[in-house]
Amino acid sequence: MSTTEILLIRHGETDWNLERRLQGHLDIPLNPAGRRQALALARSLDGLALDAVFCSDLQRAQQTAAPLAEARGMALRLETGLRERCYGALEGLRYPEAAEHFPEAYAALMARAVDVRYPAGQHVAETMREFYARVVAALSALLAPGDLRPNLCRIAVVTHGGVLDCIYRFAHKLPLAQARSCDIFNASINRLSWNPEWPQPLRVDGWADVAHLDALSLDEIDQ
Repeated sequence: MSTTEILLIRHGETDWNLERRLQGHLDIPLNPAGRRQALALARSLDGLALDAVFCSDLQRAQQTAAPLAEARGMALRLETGLRERCYGALEGLRYPEAAEHFPEAYAALMARAVDVRYPAGQHVAETMREFYARVVAALSALLAPGDLRPNLCRIAVVTHGGVLDCIYRFAHKLPLAQARSCDIFNASINRLSWNPEWPQPLRVDGWADVAHLDALSLDEIDQ
């Protein structure tokens, strides 16, 4: 088997990111800064060959991935398995609001309780263990041997912060209950390699690259 290079990308900024609201499966769009981040991301990868651009079907991921795919004349390949974790009734709430209205669920969230299911809201919540299993299965399915497998030398996967956390844990064999040990930034590029013949098939080659966003900060100062 050949090795597949993966550009694992978190979606750009949303207003709910700024407000620290739990987004989950709620379909929140990018804000103006997030749209600029998506364009800067695409420009930074200009000329880099990609065999496919996969993304979550939620619009904040699609809007981040679209400039990357459009520059190559490619269609986005939407994968519901790449969605953020569903937080049930906590979705749409800021953290202090979640603590006030659902104190037990909030305590479980802060404690990283792996098998606690929060109360249902617009959607039925996933436990952390269910979410992790979904993400690993979705990524493995993208990379599984098949008719397309020999052509997937380099792919982009545009998704969500929680998904990035799961994939990082999978690559490093970290327990779900352990506190997060990696940075996860909006519109960041995280580089990984996959080869099913390796003892550990997924390897992290670079993480939390946001150098392509530096020019945005300079532009905003100039304005």
